Amino acid sequence: MSTTEPAGTSPADTNRVGAIETRGIEPVPPAERTGRPGQLFWVWFAANISILGLPLGATLVALRGMNIWQALLVAAIGSFGSFALVGLISVAGKWGGAPSMTLSRAVFGPRGNHGPTVVSWLSRVGWETVNTTTAAYALLALLNIAFGLTANPVLTVICLLAFVALTLVVSGLGHATLVWIQQWATYVFGALNVVVAAFLITRVNWQAVLDAPAAPLSVVIAGIGVIAAGTGIGWANAGADMARYQHRNVSGGRIVAAASAGAGIPLFLLIGLGGLLSAGDGHLASASDPVSAIQVLLPSWMAVPYLLAAFGGLLLSNNLSVYSAGLTMITLGIRTRRVMAVGLDIVLTLAGGIYFMLIAGNFYGPFITFISLLAVPITAWVAVFLADMLRRREYDPRGLMDTTPTSAYWYRGGVRWTALLPWLAGTVFGLLFTTASTSADDVWFSGPLADSWLGTNGLGWVAAFVVAGALYLLLAVPSRRRGGAAGRTGSTPPEGNAPAGDQTVAEARR
Repeated sequence: MSTTEPAGTSPADTNRVGAIETRGIEPVPPAERTGRPGQLFWVWFAANISILGLPLGATLVALRGMNIWQALLVAAIGSFGSFALVGLISVAGKWGGAPSMTLSRAVFGPRGNHGPTVVSWLSRVGWETVNTTTAAYALLALLNIAFGLTANPVLTVICLLAFVALTLVVSGLGHATLVWIQQWATYVFGALNVVVAAFLITRVNWQAVLDAPAAPLSVVIAGIGVIAAGTGIGWANAGADMARYQHRNVSGGRIVAAASAGAGIPLFLLIGLGGLLSAGDGHLASASDPVSAIQVLLPSWMAVPYLLAAFGGLLLSNNLSVYSAGLTMITLGIRTRRVMAVGLDIVLTLAGGIYFMLIAGNFYGPFITFISLLAVPITAWVAVFLADMLRRREYDPRGLMDTTPTSAYWYRGGVRWTALLPWLAGTVFGLLFTTASTSADDVWFSGPLADSWLGTNGLGWVAAFVVAGALYLLLAVPSRRRGGAAGRTGSTPPEGNAPAGDQTVAEARR
């Protein structure tokens, strides 16, 4: 049997606070699955208290013309709803005890899974670069206020190194330390966020907020897409990474609720605050540096706790993203230990941060472009993965780690075409309606149907979800009927079958 873990990886339980987690992508044994949904609540809460929620809210009001009530509605549906999808994928982590993209081998085959995994890894690295760059801006501003230091290339690199070093410590140690840090650090940085938010509310132009007219329904629908694509969809491929340590008897409904509420609460508040601050003033929505755009609203004595809160929130988000990216890198076939994969990911993130801060002329524009474009193939993967969960009870642990023709998930040549083709079709169909640009004059990509209703309202990702999911169900069900019983451990099931049985997502609540 061929695995993607290097020889000598210890199967012993190293999932303790302060210890380096030696487990890579191999499924967690049942005896070591002791996690509870409350842990996931804090993990997702911590990952979403960063200030990037503020410019998303500002975009809804200043650029899309919504009033505050519409912006709050969009924030609630987009954030709570999209992270409910993250929660559903987390249920698969409870079933199989493995990371999301490793479980995805059972759906696509070990070779067919390469495409979705590469996209997932690019998404994670992109989010990490965004977090790292924004945090470095916050640290530069803090050093300027506290010590009068002016930003320069050397100081910029030092700030980037400080942030990635802190990320490496937590993400390198692994799951148990990450869970512990995310919970307790949330109390500290969450409290700072509350203090800063209370002050920022006093700077809101309430007359402009109350006088703002309502936007058309189509704009509201599009806004939901913007929030979903910029929040939960970007995290969907990491859902099972933290849930793989959840106890098998934990209710799936509680896991979904933990992810939805854990991320939805801070996102709703931050997006709503961003909308309030942008009523009558579009500066925050169009700022190339969201840190300084908010800092100008604060006196120096309040800027210090604000910058600390911004730095800490971004660090908590980056901890989870880097941990997930390391697992995804190993799933791609990089034969290294998890901690080394984390280190390599950190190096790439550092290089991206240097590019954004010292070379690129615009930061926020590439950020929006990035999430809007990669949201399409990720959403198509989510659709296929969730559709597959409708008929699955468990995952074969040996089959997940075996990438040779002896694998229970080898299908035809290592590819399950009834999954890969719907993913590709959904991606292509979604891109037909997608536009990716940093400004009206700088369009990186525009699909041939981008001027249609779906395209102008930013719903290409919805089209990808519907097409990918529907095609998978259409192709997989007939194949299952022809193939007979689902494959069992050690067997090679007929193409299109779901190995190891099936189950509806609702059954996860048991």
